[in-house]
Amino acid sequence: MSSPPRRPWDTCREVPLIEDEQTPWKMIKLLKIITLFAVALIVFGLALCSKTAFLLLITLSNEGTKTLPDDQKPVALLCIGCSLVASSVLLFLKSIWKACYKTSKMPRKTTTAMVLFFEFVVSLGAAILTIVAMPHLDIVTNVTILNGVAIFSAIMQVVTQCTAKERNRFLLPSITAFILILLGHILFLVLYIMKNPTDTKMATWMGLAVVGSFLVSFNWWENYFRPISQNSSSVFLANLCKDMTKSQNMLHILSSLLRIAVTACVLGAYVPLSKMDWDIVRSIPSRETRIIAIIIGVQLVSSALCHWFALAACKMHALRRCFILPLYLASLAVMVLLVVPVIVYYQDYRKSLNGPASINFTVYCNTAVDGRNQSVSGNVFPELVLDVTHTLCFLDMSKITDIGLLTGSAVSWWLSLVLATLHLWYLNVYRIQRTQNLFTRRLYEGPFIEQSLLLNTRFDVQTKNKTKTPFETVMLYLCATMWHETYDEMMNIIISIFRLDKYRPKTEPKFNDFTFEAHIYFDDAFKPEGSRGRHLNEYAVNLVEILAEVYGIFTNIDSKFFKKQQQIPDQKIIKTPYGGRLVVTMPHGNNIVVHFKDKDLIRHKKRWSQVMYLYYLLGWKLMTKYYGRWQRGEDESELKAEVQREKHNTYLLALDGDTDFQPAAVTLLIDRLKLYPRVGAACGRIHPTGSGPAVWFQKFEYAVSHWLQKTAEHVIGCVLCSPGCFSLFRAEALMDDNVMRRYSTKSMEASHYIQYDQGEDRWLCTLLLKQGWRVEYNAASDAYTNAPEDFKELFNQRRRWGPSTMANVVDILGSTSIISKRNSSMSKLFMFYQLFAITSAILGPATICLLIAGSLTFIFKMNSSIALVLAVIPPAIYLGLCFKLKADTQITIAAIMSIIYAFLMLVVTMSIIGSMVKDKTILTPSSIFVISMAIIYIITALLHPQEIQLLFHGFLYILCIPSAYLLLTIYSMVNMNNVSWGTRETKPAAGAAQPGAATPQTTAKTGKSTFEQLFSWIKCCKKPSQGSGERQPVASQERESLIPQPERQPQNSIVEDKRIQQEEQRQVERVLEVPPQCWVTHLQNMSSDMQLQEDSLEQREEEFWKELQQKYLQPLVNDKERQNKIASDLLDLRNRINFAFFILNALWLVATFTLQTFEANFTIMVPMVDLNLQDTGRDLTIDPIGFMFILGFAVSVMIQFLAMIYHRICTLIHYVAFLDTEPKEQKPKKENLQLKKVDTVSQADSTSTFQEESDPEDSDDEFSLNWYPRGHDGGTLV
Repeated sequence: MSSPPRRPWDTCREVPLIEDEQTPWKMIKLLKIITLFAVALIVFGLALCSKTAFLLLITLSNEGTKTLPDDQKPVALLCIGCSLVASSVLLFLKSIWKACYKTSKMPRKTTTAMVLFFEFVVSLGAAILTIVAMPHLDIVTNVTILNGVAIFSAIMQVVTQCTAKERNRFLLPSITAFILILLGHILFLVLYIMKNPTDTKMATWMGLAVVGSFLVSFNWWENYFRPISQNSSSVFLANLCKDMTKSQNMLHILSSLLRIAVTACVLGAYVPLSKMDWDIVRSIPSRETRIIAIIIGVQLVSSALCHWFALAACKMHALRRCFILPLYLASLAVMVLLVVPVIVYYQDYRKSLNGPASINFTVYCNTAVDGRNQSVSGNVFPELVLDVTHTLCFLDMSKITDIGLLTGSAVSWWLSLVLATLHLWYLNVYRIQRTQNLFTRRLYEGPFIEQSLLLNTRFDVQTKNKTKTPFETVMLYLCATMWHETYDEMMNIIISIFRLDKYRPKTEPKFNDFTFEAHIYFDDAFKPEGSRGRHLNEYAVNLVEILAEVYGIFTNIDSKFFKKQQQIPDQKIIKTPYGGRLVVTMPHGNNIVVHFKDKDLIRHKKRWSQVMYLYYLLGWKLMTKYYGRWQRGEDESELKAEVQREKHNTYLLALDGDTDFQPAAVTLLIDRLKLYPRVGAACGRIHPTGSGPAVWFQKFEYAVSHWLQKTAEHVIGCVLCSPGCFSLFRAEALMDDNVMRRYSTKSMEASHYIQYDQGEDRWLCTLLLKQGWRVEYNAASDAYTNAPEDFKELFNQRRRWGPSTMANVVDILGSTSIISKRNSSMSKLFMFYQLFAITSAILGPATICLLIAGSLTFIFKMNSSIALVLAVIPPAIYLGLCFKLKADTQITIAAIMSIIYAFLMLVVTMSIIGSMVKDKTILTPSSIFVISMAIIYIITALLHPQEIQLLFHGFLYILCIPSAYLLLTIYSMVNMNNVSWGTRETKPAAGAAQPGAATPQTTAKTGKSTFEQLFSWIKCCKKPSQGSGERQPVASQERESLIPQPERQPQNSIVEDKRIQQEEQRQVERVLEVPPQCWVTHLQNMSSDMQLQEDSLEQREEEFWKELQQKYLQPLVNDKERQNKIASDLLDLRNRINFAFFILNALWLVATFTLQTFEANFTIMVPMVDLNLQDTGRDLTIDPIGFMFILGFAVSVMIQFLAMIYHRICTLIHYVAFLDTEPKEQKPKKENLQLKKVDTVSQADSTSTFQEESDPEDSDDEFSLNWYPRGHDGGTLV
C-alpha cells in the first residue's frame, strides 16, 4: 500500500506534454487498411492475369484453334518456353551481379550434382507438361492439373513431420492431400480413356501430363530437406544444406543455365517431331504478332509483379489476407473467367436458333466452333472464347458422367493444394522478415505462379505442443551525452526514457525481445572548487530535479482522484574516480545511470564521453565477465561463440541531451539491425524543433536531406552519416578492428581536429563503412531534437559540420578500392555518385554566383559577362573580410547580405514565373529546371503526408539559397581553423574569479581560506572504499569562490576602507559557521522528493576506471607550446584548403566567363517553342559547360527521386507490419494522460542471429488491431 503524500495540500501539478502528438497514427492505420486491401486485390489480379495469359498461350498452341493457324503454332510454343525460362534469366542476371559484387564460394561436387539433378528433373518435367502435354488437353484440366504439382511436397511433408518425432498437427492433411492428388489423376485418366480406349496418341499425352506434373513437384525439395537435416542425424543432409547456403550464388548461376538449356532442347526437339517448321516464326502476320506479344507480355510482367507483391504481403504481416486467400481464389477465378464465357456463348447460340432440342454441345462444336472460318480481322475476344470451347469439344459436355469426372478431378486437385499448404495458415511470420527466410527458393515459376508461391513458402514442422527456442534477447543501452542543455531540453529526453521504461518493463516483463539500460554522460558537471567544497553545477542539479519530477509524474500517472500518491523510492549516489554517479531505478524496474564527469579527473567533450561509454559498456560490462569465466577454466571455444552472440545482440542507442523520441521509434530501429546481420548502424528521421526563420529553414533542409539524399544513399549504397542524436549501433560493429580503438585516438594533427572532433558521428560511420559494415536509414523511426534558433548559432554549427563532412567524404573517396571490396553495399558506381555530390558541393559558391548573374541579366537586361562580374564582387569582398574580421562580425555581415540576397531571389523567382507567362513557354532551361524541381518536391511531399506542411517552409528555403550555399560556405571554410564547439557555450558563472582580478586578501584571510578549502577537500574526498575519490593532478584551473563577495566600492577614505574590511570579516565569519559539504551531501540535502543513499563502486570496477583514465581519458594538459603549434598548423591547413577550394570555384567562373565572352563560338543554339510546340522564331543560347552541370544535377536528383519512391514503399511495408504485430495496452476507464497512443512491442527476427550467408542487398529496400494470436516463440500467426 502506498504511503500518504508528503504534502496533501499540494495536489496541483504542472505536467509536461508526454503524449505522442507528432506521429499521425490514425492516418497510418487508415493507410494500413487501404494498403492491405489494395495488396490483396493486386496479388489476386496479377495471379489471375498471369495464369489466364499462360492458359491462352496453351490454347493457341492447341491443334484446331483458329486464332492462330496450325502452321503458326511454333510461335505459341516459343512463348510458352519464354514463360518457363523468364524467371531463370532474371535469377541468372542477379546471381552474376552478386557474384561479381561480392565473394562467392564454389560448391562441392556432391552438392553441385545433387542440385543440378533436381533442376534437370524439374525443368524437364515443366517443359514436357506445358509444351508437349497440356496443348492436347481441355481447358478445365489445364487449369486444375497444375494444382497436382504438390504431390512430392505432400509426400515430403509427411516424411518431415515423421522425422520430427513429435505429435504432428498437420500429418493428416498432408496424407489427405497426397490421396486427393492420386484421385484427381485417376479420374483424369478414366475420363480420357473412356472417350477412346484405342487412341494411343491421346494416351501418350495423358501419360506425359501425369509424369510431367510429378517431375515438376520436385521443384521445392529444398523446403523439406532443410528441416529434415535439422531433425535427423544425417551428416550428408546437414553438409548439403550448409554448402548450398554458402555457395548459393554459383549454384543459382549453374541451375539457371541448365534450366534454360533443358527447356530449349525440349522445345527445339518437339517442334520438328510434330512436323512443324521453325521458319514460320520469321513471317508471322502483324495481327497474330500483336495478339501473341500482348499475351506473353501480360504473362511475363504479371508473374514478376505477382511475386513481388506476394512477398510484400508476407513482409507486411498479412500472410492470410493478402497472400494465401488471394492465391487460393485465383485458380477458381481463372476457371470462372475461362469457362463462363464458353457457357454464355453456347446459350446465346441456342437462343439464336430458337433452342431446338437437337442443338446440343457436340452439334454446337461441329457447327459454330470447328466449322467457322478463320477471322483475319475484327474482335479477338470471341475468337479466343471459341478456341477455348474447342478444347472442350473432345468431351461430351451433355453427359453427366463426363461432367462428373471432369469436376471430380478438378475439385480433387484444388483441395489437394489447399491441404498441402494448410500449414501456411498457422505459420509464424515476423515483422519485415528476410526474403530468404520467407521463401526457400529465389525462383518463381511463371506458368503456375500461385502454386509456386504457396509451395515455396517456408515449411515449419507444426506440432500440437509446439515449443521453440526463444530468440536472443537484445540488450539495448541508451547512451546520451549532456553539457549545457536547458531545463526543457533535458525534460524531453528524460520523459522519453521513462516512456520506454513503461513500454518495456523490467519487473513483470510481458515480452523478451529486448531489455534496456539508460546512461547519461554529463560533461563538465562540477563547478570550480570553492571554500565549501566541489559541487554540481546548475545544469547537473537541474537534471536531478527533472528526474525526481518525471519520476513522480510517471509513478502517479494512472492515479485516480482520491488515490494516495506513491512516493519516490530511495535512489543511489556514488563517488567515482571520474566524478560521480547517480543510479535511478525507474517505476518499472529499468535503470537510468547518470555519470557526472569532472573535467579535472577525466577528459571532457562529446567524443570522449562516447569513448567513455563504449569502453565501459562494451569493454567492462560485456567482455570482463567472459574473461573471468575463462580464468575459471571454462571452454574457450564455447566462450568465444557466446561472446560473439552477445556482441551481435547488444545495441547502443546514441542520443543527444535534448532528443525526444517515442518507444515505437526505438523498436523500428531495432528491426533493421535484427533483420540484417551486416547492418552496423541505423538512423531515424530527425525532425528539428524550435521556432523562428532559422528553424523553418532547417526544417525544410532536414526534410529534403532525409527525403532524397539519405534514401538514395540507403537504396543504392550506404548512409554516410548516422546522426549522433538518434542512431542505433551494433556492439559487434563498434568492437570490430579499426573502429572503437581508432575512434579513441587523440587528435595529434591539424586535420584530426577537423575530421575527428568536429563531426564525431560522421567519423564513426566512416570507420564502420571502411570495415565493411552497412549503415541504413529508417524513415519510419522519428526523433525530435532542438535546432539553433538564431543566425549566429546556426552558422557556428554548420562551421563545424561543413569541413568535417568534406574531410570524411574525401577520406572515403580516397579509399574507394578498399571499401568497394570490403563493403558489399558500396560499389564504385555509388562512389562516383558521391564524387559528383562532393564536386557539386565544392562548386556551390561559384554556382550561386552564376545563378545571381543570370538573375541580374534577366532583370536588368545587362550583358552576361558584366552581370557575372557584379555577382562575384560581393562574395569576393565578404571572403576577404572573413580573413580579417572576428567571427561575430563576419556573421553580422553575412546576416545583412542574406537579407539582400533574399530580396534578389524573390525578384528572380517572380521574374521567371512572369517570363513563362509572357513568352507562353516553359521550354527554357531555367523554366524546365524550376518546374521540374517544384514537381519533384511536391510529389515527394505528397508521399510524406505527415510532413506535407513543410512545403510552406520551402519558400523561405528558396530565398535563403545564396545565404546557405554561398555565405555559409565561405564562413565555414575561412573559419575552419576554429575547432571550438560553437553551440551551447555559456559565459562563466557570475561570481567566478577572473584571472588577474582576484580580490586582495590579508595574510590571515588567505590562511583561513586555504584551511577551509583543505578541510572541505579532505571531507568531500573521504573514500568509502579504497581509491574511491582519488584525484589526479591536472593543470591549474580557474576556481569559483562560493563566498558571496560584496560589491566593491571606490575607496575614498580610511573610514570607508575600514568599513569594507569589517564587512568582509563578518562575511567570512558567517561562512565559517556553515560546515563545508561534500557534493554528495549537498545533493542529498537539495533533493527532498527523491532521497539519495550513498553507495560505493566495487573495487574491480574502480580499478577499471583508473586504468581507462590512464590509457585513454587522462585530462589533457594545458600545454601552451603545443596549443600554439596546433593553432599554427590549423591556420596553415585552413589556408591550403581554402586556396584549393576557392581556386576551383574561380576556375569554374573563369571558364564560364570565357564562354560568355566568346558566346558566338561556344554556345549551343536551340529553337524556342511555345506550349503548342510551335516555333517562336527565337533561339535559346545554352552554355555547354553549364548545360552538362545542370544535366548531371538533374540525373542525380532523378536517382534520388526514384530511390525515394522505392524507399517509401519499403517504409510503408514496415509501418503496416509494425501496426499488425504490436498489441495495444488496455486503457484504464479514465485516463487523463496517455503515455503513448500506440504502445509497441518489438518482435525478434525469425532467423538465427548468425547466418551462413548474409546479403545486405537483400534488404528489399536497397524493404491496432491485434487480430491474430501470438506463437510461443514471439511470432504472430497471420
